[in-house]
Amino acid sequence: MHPYVGLFLGLGALAAAAPQVTLTPLSGPIPPVRSSEVTGPTSHGPFSGTPTVTGALSAPATAQSIAPAGAPVVTYTNNNGKLQASYMPVPYQPAGGQGVNGTTPYYHPLSDFDYESLTLALYQEWIELDLFHYGLATFSVQDFEAAGLTAQDRFLIEFMADQEAGHATLLSNILGPAAPPQCTYNYPFTTVREFIDFCQKLTRFGESGVYGFLGHLDSRESATLLLQSISTEARQQMIFRQFDGLFPMPVWFEVGCPQSWAWTLLAPYISSCPANTTRLAWQNFPSLTVLNQPNPAKTNPNLGAAQAGTGSNPLNSSDIAASNQCLNATGSSDCAPAISQNRSIPLSYPGRPVHFAWGSVGEPVGPNNSYVTSRSPLADQPRYAMFVSQLNATYVPLVNVSLAANTASAVQPNMSTFAGDPAANGTIFISIVSHNPYVTPFNLSLVNPYVWSGPVLYQAG
Repeated sequence: MHPYVGLFLGLGALAAAAPQVTLTPLSGPIPPVRSSEVTGPTSHGPFSGTPTVTGALSAPATAQSIAPAGAPVVTYTNNNGKLQASYMPVPYQPAGGQGVNGTTPYYHPLSDFDYESLTLALYQEWIELDLFHYGLATFSVQDFEAAGLTAQDRFLIEFMADQEAGHATLLSNILGPAAPPQCTYNYPFTTVREFIDFCQKLTRFGESGVYGFLGHLDSRESATLLLQSISTEARQQMIFRQFDGLFPMPVWFEVGCPQSWAWTLLAPYISSCPANTTRLAWQNFPSLTVLNQPNPAKTNPNLGAAQAGTGSNPLNSSDIAASNQCLNATGSSDCAPAISQNRSIPLSYPGRPVHFAWGSVGEPVGPNNSYVTSRSPLADQPRYAMFVSQLNATYVPLVNVSLAANTASAVQPNMSTFAGDPAANGTIFISIVSHNPYVTPFNLSLVNPYVWSGPVLYQAG
């Protein structure tokens, strides 16, 4: 990458087309469109007031769902491992590829899909920047040390906050003048252990939300830069799992989820945003709760009162019997911060009953309570629990469905990606759906018109 790409982005964000500029070491720094230094500190707590606008950003829809269009036309096959084209553009560069023909990169959205996806990512980066700082400021040194986290660990969290400042600045520059600023947030934790666990889960759906749309962006240039930032966020998620006493990477493949899933999980923690903040077009689905959510703060998650986890499934580290608290427990039951931890009793297992409850349509949520939960008319009734993890989307029939109580149950499936890789591991996504269309990691959003409620994060390992 050109050593002055940051300056190029700062200038290009305000231009109508890719600028033709020559940058030298003597060029003065060009201020970013918006950064953490110019937005100032934010505040915290729930929103109280009346929204001035409600609903997602929208335009007339041409259909209720995307109809399957069949396989794309494939013009390239290679069965012998040799070059199939009769030429190379230049030595050592095989024919083909996108954006490798010498055109000047243009690091900006090329469609509404791009703009709304990148804006969602910026909302995510802003809350992570605030969250990491807020946790450090809220809890004392003694609080952190009681949770097994040293001064070096706290410095690492501070450094990760600095990384988020860079990510937010990058995306603000890509988006241009209408990029949303930092907002006011409301967090669901009261202890260091709960703070760390919330960071582990927030970075999970932040990372997975980007994986879900990255390959679909029209702007390959923007996708390249976003990939370079989300690769860092993946490392953050692993660090927070280690701080949480969980195995750092218990999967072979990281799952991607649609933008509306990520926005449904993120929006409840944004209390309010400044007036005229750019709004999002993504859907807010009715909330989903796992009534018997596995609790990673317990030695044996099957003992004691069940934890009810809604949305991102915030941890409850209170009301756990001393004999069942895994922090500083002896032997393989310990869940103190560590490079790697194996739990002697798994958090969940194939065949485990999973009990659900869901919210309703028409509920206010998100910044200024200005977004409204909804579902498509195609989601006519709840029929399946859809477990999404790694490369798999597995539909499990619901049982004991009560539309009066908004509850149902399902059995955790025994699924795998490849031999020896249990797919239901790590922090996975579950949605309640009305139909079971065939989807793969690249077209998972085709299920959105059939989502009844959710997603909810399920702490499987």
